[in-house]
Amino acid sequence: MIYKIKELRDTTGLTQQAFAERYGIPLSTLRKWEQGEATPAPDVTALIARELPYTNRSLRVVHGPDDARFYCDEVGGMVYDELGNSIRIRETLEGVKEQNLGLYLQDLFEGLYEIQGKFERDCRFDKEDDIIWTR
Repeated sequence: MIYKIKELRDTTGLTQQAFAERYGIPLSTLRKWEQGEATPAPDVTALIARELPYTNRSLRVVHGPDDARFYCDEVGGMVYDELGNSIRIRETLEGVKEQNLGLYLQDLFEGLYEIQGKFERDCRFDKEDDIIWTR
């Protein structure tokens, strides 16, 4: 399937700046692609599409609060957010109420973002200070 770069970016909810940074695309190039002044190589859009879970039609879409979308691969035991972040789950989702599942997934990914932010902060502090941590 062939994807347009603007469609891919729109599904992520990212600004042009954030999308360009995430995928290592010069912002001016992304703007030209979206305005039709230039066209990315099909391989580029295919690579980006592979990272975005919504392009996999076999995934179950779950709607969360504030129009958030999550994707469930129940066979593989994985859940994804709109940006392609993934979390392996052990619990089967069969029988979970659809309206609650969106809330559960929102909480799950907010926890991921929180711990990911702590990890990144710790790495920045480590680079700045000469400290060895112990437990």
